[in-house]
Amino acid sequence: MPLPIRDYAMIGDLHTGALVGLDGSIDWLCLPQFDSPSTFAGLLGGDEHGMWRLRPVGADRASGRAYEDGGLILRTRWTTATGEVEVTELMPVGDRQADLIRRVHGVRGTVEMEQEVRFRFGYADALPWVRQVPDPGGSEEESTTLLAIAGPDAVVLRGPHLSPADRRHRGRFTVRAGEDVDLTLTWYPSHRHVPDSVPVDRRIAATRRWWTDWAATMSTGGRYGEAVRRSLVLLRALTHEDTGGIVAALTTSLPEQPGGERNWDYRYVWLRDASLTIMALLAQGHVAEAGEWRGWLLRAIAGDPADVQIMYALDGARRLPEWTVDSLPGYHSAAPVRVGNGAALQYQGDVFGEVMIALDEARAAGVTEDRFSWSLQVALLEFVEKSLDRRDNGIWEIRGEPRYFTQSRVQLWAAFDRGIRAVREHGLDGPITRWEAARERLRREIEAEGFDAERGSYRQAYGSSEVDASLLTLPTTGYLAADDPRMLGTVARIESELMTAGLVRRYRTESGVDGLNGGESPFLACSFWLVTQYAASGRVDDAEALMDRLVGFANDVGMLAEEVDPTTGEHLGNTPQAFSHLALTQAAAAISAARGEPVRPAPGPDRHDRQPL
Repeated sequence: MPLPIRDYAMIGDLHTGALVGLDGSIDWLCLPQFDSPSTFAGLLGGDEHGMWRLRPVGADRASGRAYEDGGLILRTRWTTATGEVEVTELMPVGDRQADLIRRVHGVRGTVEMEQEVRFRFGYADALPWVRQVPDPGGSEEESTTLLAIAGPDAVVLRGPHLSPADRRHRGRFTVRAGEDVDLTLTWYPSHRHVPDSVPVDRRIAATRRWWTDWAATMSTGGRYGEAVRRSLVLLRALTHEDTGGIVAALTTSLPEQPGGERNWDYRYVWLRDASLTIMALLAQGHVAEAGEWRGWLLRAIAGDPADVQIMYALDGARRLPEWTVDSLPGYHSAAPVRVGNGAALQYQGDVFGEVMIALDEARAAGVTEDRFSWSLQVALLEFVEKSLDRRDNGIWEIRGEPRYFTQSRVQLWAAFDRGIRAVREHGLDGPITRWEAARERLRREIEAEGFDAERGSYRQAYGSSEVDASLLTLPTTGYLAADDPRMLGTVARIESELMTAGLVRRYRTESGVDGLNGGESPFLACSFWLVTQYAASGRVDDAEALMDRLVGFANDVGMLAEEVDPTTGEHLGNTPQAFSHLALTQAAAAISAARGEPVRPAPGPDRHDRQPL
């Protein structure tokens, strides 16, 4: 059975990534891209669904592990009665080849290691043909070159000798103090020749240099600087090197509640996450990388604005049909396992605001606007203008009936607001009079229908008596100030109705608004949003107290999943979750700003002074 979610660490090459457990097992790896079918999928079932385990004989849990400073090279320490070894694991960056390296270094004494590998391509639906071939670097007794092929996929595993048994391969080898033993795995299209062996020393050095150089561009300070640095590294690791798209998480179908059905595929690129990432990068001064992000956004949404989707494949492809993987039983039997995401066909009005806010931030930071980029934004606003009466599925991708979600309506307000600002502050051309009328219409409507005067708070959707955690984002759109009485009333209701053991749920699932069975645990991004709200409204001590608790939920290498059990601290949902880490960076910046610390500005605009309500 797979480990608890928090016991996994990610390694990756900016094209895909693997999850390595504290037991030395790689239980999740899709090759060659994030959204490719799996090669190892034991995470969503068991060993028989694919895994590659490496550890000392008789050991079941590492003594400790950590990433090398500023990067994604994982070092795991194993201590036994006879000695100690350190395993360095990474996926090389920059070689445009799907490689994985595991180097075992003898620290002291002598340690007998064991490995076991089970290849299962296509979400464990394809049992490959596996054969050994001669290794020019050593005798058959000492080393193995193992080829596994099924359909379009092939991998070559090189390292100490392995023997077949029961559709798996096993082997043992000994490591002495000062020795290095290397194991490498490379994916390649099955119709091509077997790739050459990996130059391990050169790939490790190049990858270390790449991450060191990238980390050197970060400028983080304040009380939560280390958590922010780790979040930014993980966000970069979830970013596709060629296209610039960021996947929402490395995994699919990790459940939001143990044994539940709320299991979704997050290996795609959401416009919302992309927009928030642009702002996070800009907050760190990464103007060039923000420009690359903008390029992905503009390519993805190019064409008829009526065809804009909320998410896309890494390369911008639109078709993401959702289907159930019958060959995988699910994480601890939480079924179904899903590939694709039906929410891609939903209309979610909030993404237009988030995209326009991000592009406005990029403009303000000096990312050059060109005729294509601005004309596309004008076309988006024209589409939004024609669609103002359209109900949507909201930020949470509700699978119930579309509604007028208040947060979505505020984001539409923000879309027009940023278009107006582009004309007024940057000299661009646009029908500003129409946009001002649309913005004013939305403001009046939101205050009349989205604000519950009786309860003194904004509501989840027009006509609803419910409250929603997404309302915590209203101040960061610039719609109103964080200390506005209407916002404070909304926060009070969220604290009263949506908090479980001190953490924030997205909404009350028992209200039936989402049309799904079962519930869910607190959503980490929502709790980070509450930190931001506390800090911006003067409750800095409350912000820090909640922030300390949230940062404490990160696992031993700083990773956060989508949700957390507030009583046990167990991670739930897909991991590592980009939304959680993005919200962490925003919350940390808000606290630093409230404390007057000399750090870069927080991602996400707060310009309520420009548009008083």
